[in-house]
Amino acid sequence: MSENSAHNIRETLDSIYRAESGRILATLIRLLGDFDVAEDAMHDAFAAALAQWPNAGVPENPRAWLVSAGRFKAIDALRRRARFDAAQLETQPRESPIPEDESVEDDRLRLIFICCHPTLPAEARVALTLREVCGLTTEEIAHAFLTTAPALAQRIVRAKAKIRDARIPYQVPSPADLPERLGAVLHVIYLVFNEGYYASSGATLTRADLSGEAIRLGRLVKELLPGPEVLGLLALMLLQESRRAARTSPAQELILLEDQDRSLWNREQITEGLALVESALLSRRFGPFTVQAAIAALHSEAPTAAATDWPQIVALYSVLARADPSHVVELNRAVAIAMRDGPGAGLALIDAILQRGELADYHLAHAARADLCRRLGRTADARAAYEQALALTQQEPERRFLENRLRELSNSGSPNDYPLKDQFY
Repeated sequence: MSENSAHNIRETLDSIYRAESGRILATLIRLLGDFDVAEDAMHDAFAAALAQWPNAGVPENPRAWLVSAGRFKAIDALRRRARFDAAQLETQPRESPIPEDESVEDDRLRLIFICCHPTLPAEARVALTLREVCGLTTEEIAHAFLTTAPALAQRIVRAKAKIRDARIPYQVPSPADLPERLGAVLHVIYLVFNEGYYASSGATLTRADLSGEAIRLGRLVKELLPGPEVLGLLALMLLQESRRAARTSPAQELILLEDQDRSLWNREQITEGLALVESALLSRRFGPFTVQAAIAALHSEAPTAAATDWPQIVALYSVLARADPSHVVELNRAVAIAMRDGPGAGLALIDAILQRGELADYHLAHAARADLCRRLGRTADARAAYEQALALTQQEPERRFLENRLRELSNSGSPNDYPLKDQFY
């Protein structure tokens, strides 16, 4: 075996790992019934390939070879540890366990559903999905969600134990259960995207790796299980992600939607997102993600901030408030009404929300109130609201933004007509 041959095999295996490891792991989990055993088996299979392929050559179906090798190595290890029933092992066929491609893709879909099972805590679903479906390391996930790697590892361990102990089936839900279970999957994907699009805390506004993983997951679900809300979620993520380059300055200072250079928006993502949301709307079987995507589409289609169709956005938020009521939706609708009818109309709605005690700890509610008060000339109220928002935010770019607004307010001593912070950056 030449050194060059070993190098070429290593490059080939690296390429296969990037392209196929998710499929291989999903199939091994199905065959072996254990996440940790399957992970070890996959790594053992790649190690075996690195040792054998330079002499034997790359097999015709590398994925089938790796799954088969991983399965048999796991069985041998389990037999040695006396944790596998020997009689059962003898009944297992020795041929490659790889089914047709369609079934392999079903394995990936099964893996997504088991990682997002509703009996798991929400934070465990996100962590397990990022680890097992996306292939992120424990350290990467811990960094994204500002926790320690050991704490994150324990969260994943508990989730796997719950799946094992509760005997959660490794399968796609039945048609009767699919709407509820698909909703949980889409919710997890959007949680991942939101943390990437608008980080809850930390030194940067965004995490491109997380939003990118969420979009990749959305594409995978669309490929395996297309439906209106799947299209709607993917459209929503693409339309929001299209603004990434314009949302911060080179110094990582936050730029409001109204002030963004729209020539920096990614037109390819916008075109794809608009087509997806149109398909979802035409189905007439869409849900909240599609309505949100339709709102994002109106922003994307406006050539300037002044040309934004605020009446239509208000109408869509009214639809969303009925379909998926929440305090945040109510706040976003109030912001849109302020843009349509003036700051006084929006402020009255936001004050009503805050007076009920809802969103009292949500910094964006206070920031929106501050902008409206400033536009109305209520400088003292604006300052107090900005200070409240500043006390609640945990993100450095937003902290700097709010501090700048407070300085501007103090220096001017008069109400400048600053643009209202829209519901999206």
